Amino acid sequence: MEFQHELVIPDEGLPFKFFLFEGSQGNYVREKHWHTSIEIFAVMEGSLTFYLNDEKHPLKAGELMIINSNEVHSIDSPEENHTAVLQIPLKQFEDYFTAHRFIRFAANEQETDSQLWRLIREMYKLYGKRGTGYEFKIRSFYYDVLYLLVNHYRLDEAGEQEVRHSRRLDALARITSYMREHYQEELKLTDVANMFGYSDAYLSRMFQKYANVNFKTYLQDIRMTYAYRELLNSDKTISQIAMDNGFSSSRAFTREFQKRYGILPSEVEREK
Repeated sequence: MEFQHELVIPDEGLPFKFFLFEGSQGNYVREKHWHTSIEIFAVMEGSLTFYLNDEKHPLKAGELMIINSNEVHSIDSPEENHTAVLQIPLKQFEDYFTAHRFIRFAANEQETDSQLWRLIREMYKLYGKRGTGYEFKIRSFYYDVLYLLVNHYRLDEAGEQEVRHSRRLDALARITSYMREHYQEELKLTDVANMFGYSDAYLSRMFQKYANVNFKTYLQDIRMTYAYRELLNSDKTISQIAMDNGFSSSRAFTREFQKRYGILPSEVEREK
């Protein structure tokens, strides 16, 4: 399988991740990938094309696309566009799962799609301004989105083949969820493999096959994501940030940071 698992971490202080699609300037392709979160793309301006399970879905302004958990998809963005992306952790829907920790959402009537699109547009406006108390208002729109999804988009049944496909990816998703919850600890491949009943070799192959990276790289991705957030939003020292996020030393953190971002952590601190 030639696709990657995308790491999705909610925005700080909010139960979801919300952002402007990175292909807004055009001439951009996001290769095949998957994630456990539910994802909604809502095009504000311009257009782009989704490939969902190899089916082509062109989108223009005023339209949206719902990506289910563990659905492999890619995106072609040749022209400029403004597209809001809402990523919802799967656990938000625990009370509505079918068997096997499974839930699916499907396209709905145009009137309902328009209603959902307008809610995300309002979230987009609030998120851009981030005025006083915006977190309260954006949450209200977010919960309206969840209400629409479970009442108008949720499928009560799913095909057996679809469930089997999701199970294969869900096995790795449970492991990566555990890693996100314990990334500050010393996590070793052997310990994680034993915890989930796998051999070291099998777990290594699972990461390479379904996440397209090895165990260590995936763990470093998690640690760096949280460390970078702290670097931007806290007054902690670089050494403290390194230790709090699972790095063995500030030197190891600095080395990894420079390799990924091309600058030193201290340069980010000076720009705050």
